[in-house]
Amino acid sequence: MRENPELLNSQAIELAASGNYREAIACFKRALEIEKTNYLLWFNLAITYRDSGDLALAKDAMEHAYAIEDEDDEVIEMLALICFNTGATEEALQHCAHGLKLNPTNAHIWNTLGVIYFNQGDYELACEAFEHAITINAYYYDALFNLRDTYEELGNEAGVKMCNKQMSAISMGKSADKGIIDA
Repeated sequence: MRENPELLNSQAIELAASGNYREAIACFKRALEIEKTNYLLWFNLAITYRDSGDLALAKDAMEHAYAIEDEDDEVIEMLALICFNTGATEEALQHCAHGLKLNPTNAHIWNTLGVIYFNQGDYELACEAFEHAITINAYYYDALFNLRDTYEELGNEAGVKMCNKQMSAISMGKSADKGIIDA
């Protein structure tokens, strides 16, 4: 029976979900031997490396995915996050800029950009990025949480109250679009 990249991908995802990273990585690598240009396999391999704690290999795999498909929002966002987490902040900012040039309405990339600015201590730029994110999706909990923290840093008490109110409404299930609340 011939191995199938889709089946190997599914098996690897299940293995990774149960914490069996070594086995999952082996499945992804086998699938990539069959289909080297499948960017989703590279993407999933990168996520698995990241989840296993190996950010260097995660970055390498995500760069492979990006080399194959440099216009996928999820690839761009995840590459930016991995770069940021490995200390390659300028590279992370460049990926965010590229992603927002391709899709200026991607709330997740705006949020990622805000996280980078916040961690650099540039609260004004972080605030702008988080505000863009919640303007696009008012129910994006993570962006609201980040914006609230940024408002606290800036001393904007009214902004903090507004974020707390919106976050409370989302947490209580009053949001009409609960499916957006994810990390």
